[in-house]
Amino acid sequence: MSNDAFKKGLEGLDTGPAPTQGAPTEAPPQAGELPRHPSVEALRAQFGEAVLRHELVAGDEHIVYVDAERIQNVLRWLRDEPAQRYDFLQDLTAIDYGGGRSLQVVYQLWSIPNKLNLRVKVELPLSGLEIDTAYHLWRAADWLEREVYDMFGVVFRGHPDLRRILMPYNYAEGHPLRKDFPLRGRFTRAEQTRRALAQKTEDHYSEKELRIAHVLGQALPEPFAADHPGGQQGQFGGMGGAG
Repeated sequence: MSNDAFKKGLEGLDTGPAPTQGAPTEAPPQAGELPRHPSVEALRAQFGEAVLRHELVAGDEHIVYVDAERIQNVLRWLRDEPAQRYDFLQDLTAIDYGGGRSLQVVYQLWSIPNKLNLRVKVELPLSGLEIDTAYHLWRAADWLEREVYDMFGVVFRGHPDLRRILMPYNYAEGHPLRKDFPLRGRFTRAEQTRRALAQKTEDHYSEKELRIAHVLGQALPEPFAADHPGGQQGQFGGMGGAG
């Protein structure tokens, strides 16, 4: 890249982005003036007061907020109702706005037959971060719910294998994507270093994972082999790989 091109690329960094030319100036639609979305209207007719409110973002992204206690029924209806058929769970995540506000669990749905999307949200108080699982509706929810559990601390009732997926299973500092999580973690750097140096290979696997590997006859990492010094033969009943 030439010097001129490099300098041109840096233009405007000190002033920030300029307004988009020709951007609409009118305010976004207010409640009661939102464009029609057939699924939102159908949800209100089917579930009544369980549908709390309806919003529009980014011009055409419809968001419907529903009662947390009815979420599984709402999602099942959106999946199975012939006129809806939201058969693809695009994403499942959470949002923490901080300041003690309720945490939001977000379901991004797509109907392949109808070529229509819908975002469903549930708000959970920080004192009650529990909600029914969507695992039995879309298997794609499996690891997505585990990630939300790991990063935000939301417990998904009925999930068959709810455990951390990004952080170690014995991670003790909390949930890293919560707004109340300190930038450097809850422990001092010295304590974090001590814990890292003290970790053993088996710390990366839960006892449940080791037992499942044994039942399936899968070979275990070298430190767990029965003939390896320091292996887990005694603790896990002689597990040493296939056979």
